[in-house]
Formats: sequence, C-alpha cells, structure tokens
Amino acid sequence: MIIITLQREKCIGCNYCAELNPENFRMSKKDGKSVLLKSIEKKGFHTVKIPDNNVLEDVDKAGKACPVKIISVKKI
Repeated sequence: MIIITLQREKCIGCNYCAELNPENFRMSKKDGKSVLLKSIEKKGFHTVKIPDNNVLEDVDKAGKACPVKIISVKKI
C-alpha cells in the first residue's frame, strides 16, 4: 500500500508532479495549484491510499521533484 500526502496550500504551481505522475496529480484551473486526485482533505493535508505498489516509482519521482517538498510518499 502506498500513502501519498500533499500540503496543497504550500504548492507554488510548478507542475512537476502533474508532469511526472498525471495518474495521481493535476493542476487546478482555478488557482494553479496541484490537486491530488481521489484524495481526502483533513486539516490542510490531502491524502490518498493506493493499494497498487506498482505506482511507487512514478509517485516517488513526483515527490522528489517538488521544489517545496510538500509531497510525502510512504510505502506500508
């Protein structure tokens, strides 16, 4: 299981996450910030659990590419 967390309010809209992992990230047309697809928001943190470990490499690339380090990727 992969857990992805995004601190959306701190997003600067660089678009790296959406380019590297479009299956899980999109850029909002309203405010230009990243959107973690199918996530649940709680206290500013947007989180999604993905049961498929095959997405780890792509999600990890997106997290590491983020210049403000607001994407957390955990494998449990």
